[in-house]
Amino acid sequence: MPLVSFIPSGKSVTMSEGASVLQAVLAAGEAIVSKCDGKAQCGGCHVFVHDGRKSLSKIGREENERLDSIVGVGSKSRLACQAKLGSEDTTVEILGFGSGL
Repeated sequence: MPLVSFIPSGKSVTMSEGASVLQAVLAAGEAIVSKCDGKAQCGGCHVFVHDGRKSLSKIGREENERLDSIVGVGSKSRLACQAKLGSEDTTVEILGFGSGL
């Protein structure tokens, strides 16, 4: 079961493989914007994944299209609602602003 750690709070939570990063964020009690119920429509759950990126699920078409519309996207960008955890420990940066549209 992967350990998910959060920047900048330093909180962490152990989750099951296949859980979304958004589920981990909420389980850790972190604040994040998610207005679309995990459908990759709002972009509010845009996060940076610093460690464990290769273990996450592949980026799907819907996530890729939404990321293309967000300012400040980089190679570490994922939508927390779409990224599913693999077996590796993961470090996620919760962005301090509404990063969606």
